[in-house]
Amino acid sequence: MNDCVFCKIVKGEIPSYKIYENDQFLAFLSIDPLSPGHTLVIPKKHYRFVWDVPNAGDFFEVVKKIALAEKKAFNTDLVLSKIVGEEVPHAHIWVYPDNKVKGDKKDFAANAEKIKSAL
Repeated sequence: MNDCVFCKIVKGEIPSYKIYENDQFLAFLSIDPLSPGHTLVIPKKHYRFVWDVPNAGDFFEVVKKIALAEKKAFNTDLVLSKIVGEEVPHAHIWVYPDNKVKGDKKDFAANAEKIKSAL
């Protein structure tokens, strides 16, 4: 899809703070985080909704990997997730630590490094 912001991130046309990537999925920090480390996990191929992704089990395994890394990186037991889709018409899942974790939610470089180090 030519005008999809997430497809542009996948193609490298828009910069992002990548957390994790494999051949099918990409995880990167949200530019409008709810808490430090708020990550979006998306399929690289454009699908409108999470339920359209044919390999949803693989999708959720990546989400789990990110959630466990955030738990370790931010020393919290509470990592939340949300399946949303109103604001960007590309399947995505939010994964984010409880908003009570300490740290600057806009310190993207440091938060990305914390999560990547915990993977």
